[in-house]
Amino acid sequence: MSNPTDPALESLRTIARQQLRQDALAAAEKSFLDLLERQPQDVEALRFVASCQSERGEHEAALPRLQLALTLSRDDPASWIQLANAQMAAEDFSGAATSFRGGLSLAPHIFVARLQLGVALEQQGQSHEALKAYFMAIESARLMHRWQDDATTAPGLRDAVKHAVQYVNQGRRQLFRGVLDPLRERYGSAELARVERSLAIYFSDQPANIPDPRQKPKFLYFPDITSQPYYPRRHFPWLEALEAASAAISEELHAVLAQERSLESFLGEAPPQVAGGMLRSSSQLEPAWNAYFFYRHGQRYDDHCARCPQTTAVLDSLPLVRIRGHAPETLFSVLSPGTHILPHTGVTNTRLVTHLPLVVPPDCALRVGDEEHVWQEGRCVTFDDTWEHEAWNRSGQTRVVLILDNWHPELSEAERAAVTDLVEAIGDFNQSCEIPVPVV
Repeated sequence: MSNPTDPALESLRTIARQQLRQDALAAAEKSFLDLLERQPQDVEALRFVASCQSERGEHEAALPRLQLALTLSRDDPASWIQLANAQMAAEDFSGAATSFRGGLSLAPHIFVARLQLGVALEQQGQSHEALKAYFMAIESARLMHRWQDDATTAPGLRDAVKHAVQYVNQGRRQLFRGVLDPLRERYGSAELARVERSLAIYFSDQPANIPDPRQKPKFLYFPDITSQPYYPRRHFPWLEALEAASAAISEELHAVLAQERSLESFLGEAPPQVAGGMLRSSSQLEPAWNAYFFYRHGQRYDDHCARCPQTTAVLDSLPLVRIRGHAPETLFSVLSPGTHILPHTGVTNTRLVTHLPLVVPPDCALRVGDEEHVWQEGRCVTFDDTWEHEAWNRSGQTRVVLILDNWHPELSEAERAAVTDLVEAIGDFNQSCEIPVPVV
């Protein structure tokens, strides 16, 4: 590497940089070559001379210099990516993929390098890995408001980005539709017709045509089923057993509340701006929406279940949505005095939300669509949370409901199985791409 105490070397470096600023590239290359004569391990000189060689198509000459530069600066993502680009030009796609991954491990936000990784993998016939790389490149770019259209895409990248988008669209369609093949064989295609339409809506292949603009599912819309804010009790005969257990559940709840450290924020470690967009307070107190989970995103909280055995036994007897990594979602939802959960919408209308109210002070209510509902202790209410909804506690006491999720009653056995397999597949793919998974 360069020796900053050697005035002669630094003089050559200064001259080379000045020539570079003046666009005297040939002179700059000669000055850096002179520097390399005296100091063969100077990273800056190695990389610049190699870039000049690559520009002239002298890839075989550039590669040894770039490999040496990388050996001397392995923590520099630019060294990895410059080597990868030279390997791509030399059609060493395997080596390029390794080098791109090395650079991305240090700087995962460089979405252009991820796009190029996709090209290298596609060239090797690694279709699924290429699909993931292209998907991550596109998602990373769009998070930074790039590649949304031609105006937000560099001209030299437009064809490559359009190819990646087409590759991702085709690959994901094939992947997720393939997940349904065993169910098509078991139940027949006709039984999955609504699921197919739901998937087409997910891919924007057809419009959702949601009948009410207040219903805004964030993730998956299932067509041709009843859409309404609240659902009659007759659809859920198991509500009576749940309500009959409300006294035992309340007893276990109060034991939990006696140890407030058992609770956690429902929003988790959400940034202040996210929490601020979800909660307000009608008092001088800070708003707080806390939870005591039995299941979250399908993961069982064994300690909590053990502390509340009667509640757990009832929950385990109910026909809850069960999707690996996503559901059920069951919890004591604890709303502090003065807290207002602001209007928001849920992710999918394939499942509904049921509340069993346990502690309901005055001035507490739930609004779904245009309909306001005042909780009654021990009396369940079931609603579709993909409709805009909000809840508030304007009292000076704590409000608690038991929350659980259950299937929309109009989904058939085949459709429930298909939605389960489909959501798991989408979640698995997104997780493998390190993309945030929607919560179902």
